[in-house]
Amino acid sequence: MKQKIQIIASGIPLVDKVWGGFYRGGTYLLIGARKSGRTLLSLQYAMECAKQKEVCLYFTSMRPKDLMIQAASIDLDLQNYMNQNLIIVVRVAPPADLYEAGNPDNFLVEYMNDIVTVVEQYQPSKIVFDELTPFVGFNNISILRQSFSNTCETIEDSGITSLYVLGEPAAAGSQAIVDTLTSFSTGVVYLKKNENAKTTSVQNGVMTITPNIGHTEGQVSSTYSIEPYKGIVIDYQAPKSLEVIQYPSQVPGTEKKYKSLADVEVPFENYTFTSYYSENDFRLILNNQIALYKSTGQVFTVMSFRLDKAAENRGLLTITQLQNAVRLATDKKDKICILNNKVIVLITKEDQKSINSIIGRVKANLPLSQAVNLTELLQHISVYVVKVDEKIQSAEDLLQQLTNEETEEKNKLYFH
Repeated sequence: MKQKIQIIASGIPLVDKVWGGFYRGGTYLLIGARKSGRTLLSLQYAMECAKQKEVCLYFTSMRPKDLMIQAASIDLDLQNYMNQNLIIVVRVAPPADLYEAGNPDNFLVEYMNDIVTVVEQYQPSKIVFDELTPFVGFNNISILRQSFSNTCETIEDSGITSLYVLGEPAAAGSQAIVDTLTSFSTGVVYLKKNENAKTTSVQNGVMTITPNIGHTEGQVSSTYSIEPYKGIVIDYQAPKSLEVIQYPSQVPGTEKKYKSLADVEVPFENYTFTSYYSENDFRLILNNQIALYKSTGQVFTVMSFRLDKAAENRGLLTITQLQNAVRLATDKKDKICILNNKVIVLITKEDQKSINSIIGRVKANLPLSQAVNLTELLQHISVYVVKVDEKIQSAEDLLQQLTNEETEEKNKLYFH
């Protein structure tokens, strides 16, 4: 890869919430049936790119006016972004004369080569191909494998993040094609529409994201719905790792009874546990940690990463993006809570080396673009580190110290 690999916001809600975004330079597939919301999700991906002032190259067989109407349904002014050359729409004609060609596979190889030619011409940050299905109907899977591999490698080497849209396979031959493409992908987003919908317009379904390379958070599913002027939104709740069934009094011979993790019912099978906690749950965790410190002397550290409001007002960085950078920089056992414009992290380590390491990783995971450089971004972020001591009696004491602007201003450590 010519560029440093980063996690960047994708505009796909489940991906951004669980994975933190896509790897820059990765290749992703979006698979779903007709009317499952594939094009809307592709447009959200393109819109996120444009919001970051990066260029998205959008291949489509739709008429430009039809695509604009689709975009307007999720409150995306496609024409405005096109006028700024942030979203470049390239209309492609499906290979209708494919079966009249002497060698259909060679004919399709030329189509794949044309994709690379156009990408090299515009040098975008992201591309969308909505949809790729008519262009990958190879008879010889080996030729498809070689052609798609070459296409991916050429585009990835330029640091371009790709999203290829595919129809849901309906036959064994189609499944073999999808399996081949999946083997070269970084991850897959799959939309399963609600078959029990009373109308032909899809209102809800299940979205599943599956990693192939990286994204150690794993495969996750969530229900989704299509809302006017909002697009595709999700209803995702991270499961609890343990559910306490009974906590009896401390009587000799009495054991605490917990439900087995294998018996905990969750809406979907392949969730991964996250480090995020609500303010109330975070307070409870802090109180428990303080009690442990009082009884054993085990010191712990709390870090507060603050984002200046000016950064969001100028469109440089959002609190969600900072949150994702912090999540990627910390261990899964660390606890994270969002309080207004601050990302607060509880870590069990106290040594300065570990703290510096986290700060360094946060810097490395911040989303950058051609319009925003690291030096400028760091001017708007500060970190305040507090180690527990005898003066702290409760979570309230600790959080008050972390959220007191005057106290924080005296003690904070600037990123830069």
